[in-house]
Amino acid sequence: MNTDIETKLSAQRANILVVDDDPDLLRLMQIRLTAAGYAVSTAESGKRALAQASVARPQLLVTDLRMGGMDGMALFESIHSHNPTLPVIVLTAHGTIPDAVAAVKRGVFGYLTKPFDAKALLTEIERALTLSGGRAQPADGDDASWRAEIITRNPVMEDMLAKARLVADSDAGVFIYGDSGTGKELVARAIHRASPRCDRPFVAINCGAIPEQLLESELFGHVRGAFTGAVRDHKGLFLTANRGTLFLDEIGDMPVALQVKLLRVLQERKVRPVGSTESHDVDVRLISATHRNIEAEMAAGNFRDDLFYRLNVVALALPPLSERREDIPLLAKHFLGVLTDKYKKEVNGFAPEAMELLVSAAWPGNVRQLYNVVEQSVALATTPLIPLASAQQAIQNQQTEFASFEDARRRFEREYLTQLLKITDGNVTQAARLAKRNRTEFYKLLGRHQLDPKIFKAH
Repeated sequence: MNTDIETKLSAQRANILVVDDDPDLLRLMQIRLTAAGYAVSTAESGKRALAQASVARPQLLVTDLRMGGMDGMALFESIHSHNPTLPVIVLTAHGTIPDAVAAVKRGVFGYLTKPFDAKALLTEIERALTLSGGRAQPADGDDASWRAEIITRNPVMEDMLAKARLVADSDAGVFIYGDSGTGKELVARAIHRASPRCDRPFVAINCGAIPEQLLESELFGHVRGAFTGAVRDHKGLFLTANRGTLFLDEIGDMPVALQVKLLRVLQERKVRPVGSTESHDVDVRLISATHRNIEAEMAAGNFRDDLFYRLNVVALALPPLSERREDIPLLAKHFLGVLTDKYKKEVNGFAPEAMELLVSAAWPGNVRQLYNVVEQSVALATTPLIPLASAQQAIQNQQTEFASFEDARRRFEREYLTQLLKITDGNVTQAARLAKRNRTEFYKLLGRHQLDPKIFKAH
C-alpha cells in the first residue's frame, strides 16, 4: 500500500477492546497498546467483553481464541451479529492454528500465534484498522437518520455534512460540486430529509440525460396538443415537487435557452406548462449539482451568471473517492452487506490483500465504481472471503468498462449519427429530418464528431 495513504489512515487512533482469560497477558497488552497511543479497555471473559463492547464502543477487538466459557469464536459471532464491520484479531497457541485459519475464513480479520512479538501485534493492529474501516459509533441519542445513506469518516466529508445540516433548515439554494459518482444526489436527499420539507416530495432529474425539447416539458409540464405526441396534460416536475425539494443534477448541461426560463420560474415562483396560457404558483426548494467547472462555463457563455448566483447561495464540494480513502473499507463492507442479501451469497468480507487493493486503487468512477466492483466480486464469489484475484479482475473490468457520462454521450452521438448517415446514404437533409434537427445544427453535430457525409453516399 502507498505509505502516505497508510500513514494518513492509521494516524486516526482507535479504541481497542482486548479479551483474554490470562490476567498477566491482559495487563501486558494493555500497557503496550496504551504506550502506542491507543485507548484500551480489557475484559477477562467473552461474556464480560460483550458487556464492555456496548460501553467502550471499540473500533477493534483483540481476543484469545481458547477461553473458558465463551471462547473467541463465540465472542466473534455474537459481536458480528450486531456489528459486522468491527475487525477482530484472534490470538492463538501453536496447536490451534488450524482453528485460527478456519476463523479467518469465517470473517475474522487475522490471527497471531502466542508468544507474539509486540511489534508484530502493533503492525497487525494498524493493518486491521487501516483496511477494515473501524470507527467509533455515534453517541447515544444522536439523530443521524437524515444522513444515514452517506457512509464516511473523512473529515472533509464531515465538514461538508455539517454545512449541509445547517443549510437544510432554510430555503437557501444549494449548489453541489463533485465528480460523477461521488454521491451528489445522496447529499441532496440528506438535505431534504433534514429540512422542514422532509414530509413533502423529493424529485430528482438529470438535466444532461434528456434532450432540450423534452427537458422543458419534464420540468414545467405541458398541455395536451402542445406538440406532437402530447396526448394528455403533463404536470411537470416543478409542480410534482411543490412544497418539497427539486434536485437538478448536472445543471451545467442545461441549454442556455432553458436556463432563461428556469430563471424566470425562480424569480416569479410561477410555472407555465408548454402550450398553456395559464401559470401555476410553485413553492419549491431547489438544489443543483454539476461535475463541470461552472465558472469556466460562465466565462464561455454556456451558463448564465444571474442563474448561477441565484442557485449558488451555499456551495458544497464533494471530494473524489481517491481523496477519502479511509472511507473505502466502510463503503466496501456496506455494499457487501447489501449485495450479499441481493445475491443470496454467504460472503463474509474481503481478504486483507483484496481490501488493500481497494484502498489503493485509482477509482476514476468514484463511489459508483466501487459499488460496481463489489457487486461483480459478490456475484462471482465462490468462497466466504473475496480473494485478491477476484478484486483485481473486477477493478480491471470496471476500468475498461466504466465511462464518464460525457464519454458515453459522445459515443452514443457518434454511433447515432453514423447510423442515420448510413440509412440515408449520406443525405444530410433526410438525416437531419429523422433526427428532428435543422440542417445547421446537424452539420455542427457532424463536425463535432468529424463525420463526413460524403463517405456514406452510395457509389
